[in-house]
Amino acid sequence: MDSRMSAWIWSLLLLLGLIWGGSFFFARIAVQHIPPLTLVFLRLLLAGLALHVYIAGRFDIYPTLKARWREFLILGLINNALPHALIFFGQTRIGAGLAAILNATTPIWTVLIANYLTSDEKLSSAKIAGCLVGLAGTIVLVGPGLSASGQAPLWALLLPVLAAISYGFAATYGKRFKDVPAPVTAAGQLTASSLITLPLSLLADRPWTLSLPPLDILLAVLALALVSTAFAYILYFRIMAAAGATNASLVTLLVPPSAILLGVLFLGERLAVGEFAGMALIGFGLVILDGRAYRLLVKAA
Repeated sequence: MDSRMSAWIWSLLLLLGLIWGGSFFFARIAVQHIPPLTLVFLRLLLAGLALHVYIAGRFDIYPTLKARWREFLILGLINNALPHALIFFGQTRIGAGLAAILNATTPIWTVLIANYLTSDEKLSSAKIAGCLVGLAGTIVLVGPGLSASGQAPLWALLLPVLAAISYGFAATYGKRFKDVPAPVTAAGQLTASSLITLPLSLLADRPWTLSLPPLDILLAVLALALVSTAFAYILYFRIMAAAGATNASLVTLLVPPSAILLGVLFLGERLAVGEFAGMALIGFGLVILDGRAYRLLVKAA
């Protein structure tokens, strides 16, 4: 497949980056009024229902869910329920932009995990360099939390990183779904993760005792579920079908700037100089991991 992308695909990629960056923005708003586990459940349930409506029984979805429900439960746990909960708990104390930057380390952890758990994705010199640079950026971001004077507690900084590690395991585990249509995989894991988070929400938050959130919070939840999850999956699949998985993965570089921009414009958030430096290092590490910049330099030489 041609690695060049049309202006239309680039526009879709930029839109997806804005939408996924918006997930951290909407979560930061909603988590101030809705407990994290209940917010995770609402996001997954509403997004899953929306995808079931979109699929409308196509792709043999129900036989597939019945036959592979155990696998969907595992994928739903490590790709939705656990990382979303970790991010939302972290966002009770840190802003949308910083959470997005820390979670952008997902490709780095994916490469490291795949090196140990698979036989066909071993570390190369470029991957090692990209991982080291990206991890250095993570240390720059998390480091201030080690001191008592840090603006955010260490645990809140570490939770998005742990979520990224969970996503890394999910990316490796998700390879067993190559024979399943992508919309079915998305709907299946969202359905399974909704079932996982329902009892956790009921036990931990007793949501029936919570007061009804104001309208703006309810709208943030709907946007988080329907736009930043359900519609984002559909858009991602379209980009991947048209431009390939490698080109689609470029969205990783677009999510943190989008979350930062939304946080600055609407939430009054500000990033310190060190946080910008950490973001730059992580972004540079992702560019190295992508490999295309290196290949272009070699070709030019």
